[in-house]
Amino acid sequence: MALNNTYDARLVQQETAVGAGLQVLLLALLGTAIGMGPAGWLTGLAFAIATWAVLSRALHRSRLRSFGPANRVTLGRAILVGAVTALVADSFQSSPPVTLFVGLTAVALILDGVDGKVARRTGTSSALGARFDMEVDAFLILVLSVYVSMSLGPWVLLIGGMRYVFVAAARVLPWLDAPLPPSTARKTVAALQGVLLLVAAADLLPLLANAGVVAVALTLLVWSFGRDVLWLWRTSRGQQDGAVKAAGRAVTPTGASARIEPAAPAGTAPPLDVSEKVLEPVAG
Repeated sequence: MALNNTYDARLVQQETAVGAGLQVLLLALLGTAIGMGPAGWLTGLAFAIATWAVLSRALHRSRLRSFGPANRVTLGRAILVGAVTALVADSFQSSPPVTLFVGLTAVALILDGVDGKVARRTGTSSALGARFDMEVDAFLILVLSVYVSMSLGPWVLLIGGMRYVFVAAARVLPWLDAPLPPSTARKTVAALQGVLLLVAAADLLPLLANAGVVAVALTLLVWSFGRDVLWLWRTSRGQQDGAVKAAGRAVTPTGASARIEPAAPAGTAPPLDVSEKVLEPVAG
């Protein structure tokens, strides 16, 4: 049995290595097609290595016996995001072809709705898969916000950085790390971020219209995060109040307030308890 577990683990690790190899191959194709510069190459390779290292460590900790079809879809999305990241890094020197940039990003966004369905249909949903999907989404939004900020200004970076600020704040305020209930509105707002940023990145609209599109995306994101933070805060306060009430009931088990008996006059015996009166012997 130990040999089978080791063999399965090796197969899972091999899939992450294949993903890194495909990432390098895609970078080579992009470099040949558009003449990508050193910044794009280095950024793309760094993304491939980091993805392979982090994913391999997560797989080792989770002890998944197989990588699963849904995670393969997410890994494919990660490869596309790595290519988009390389193009954005290269755009600081020369603008990438808009068609290529939009095409890679659009496919990555479309596949975002595929991996979840595959996981549910094949019964291969896992915490690792959900986290992997979330991190790929968040990084793509960050990269797109960096690209759009070059034309609209640094305020666009708030969209890409908001999730990472939330994660950092949760390390200081543990109540922010509590699980959130499922929300269709949250999922819709998250999906719209990539679409609206891609519309602005395609540069099909006038500059003012692009700014309006991104402003709508930022407003929706602030509303979504604000609603979740308020819910987490109220839930945390409710739990604290419940703990205080429980502690109070532990001090007074009957739930009644303690009564203070008046002190007996000096020189008199204290009054007998009811039980003492019952047990008092009768004088003969």
